[in-house]
Amino acid sequence: MPQQVKILAVVFVVALTALTVVRYISVPDTFGDLGHYRAAAVDSIAVLPIYYAGERACLDCHDDVYDDKTQAKHASLACETCHGPAVMHVEDEDSLPHIPSEREHCALCHAFQPARPNGFPQVEFAMHNPLDECIDCHDPHAPLPDLSEADCGACHGEIARTKAVSHHAELACERCHTVPDAHRETPRQVRPSKPSRRKLCGECHDRSSSADDAIPRISQTEHEPEYVCWQCHYPHFPEAR
Repeated sequence: MPQQVKILAVVFVVALTALTVVRYISVPDTFGDLGHYRAAAVDSIAVLPIYYAGERACLDCHDDVYDDKTQAKHASLACETCHGPAVMHVEDEDSLPHIPSEREHCALCHAFQPARPNGFPQVEFAMHNPLDECIDCHDPHAPLPDLSEADCGACHGEIARTKAVSHHAELACERCHTVPDAHRETPRQVRPSKPSRRKLCGECHDRSSSADDAIPRISQTEHEPEYVCWQCHYPHFPEAR
């Protein structure tokens, strides 16, 4: 056997012996008695102070809130995920748990993060109704979005601000866009429609339209018929370019 192989074999045996001895000394006596952990740890853990009460304790008094939560998007969240440790509240009802109202708390989960899965509600907090608290519009126990038309500006703030000073300021978003209800809950998966035909703009801007006389008119058959209107005119600020 070559000399270098003998040396390597001796080093391997010594290292293996050292590892076995160290493991024997380091592993606690009760490790493995009840599973892959130190059995004696059960007693030491049992004397630690309890901070979390658990959902069952919350359910004893707040069954109405619990029912709402279990039917909504936050069903999988434990109460104390948002309200913090509540054992003090269980022992003394005057000791109220934390009631988060600040935007930063909701941002922990809902701030935009590209790594999150499609359909997970995310917003740009600097642009999404920055002067309001989240709970002003969203019930945290049943956090369905407000399905009102005015809510478009909550997510599309830049477009809303541009449109607000344009000739289309009074034009409802859904006049040009078809917005499925599912878009408000899963905006990345369900998209609103965008105008794809000149006829939509022609309902107000064609010479044959019965719209207000102050609205600019063109002949759609003569005015650049090979283009869709928004290829030249930005609909949220419709000035010619």
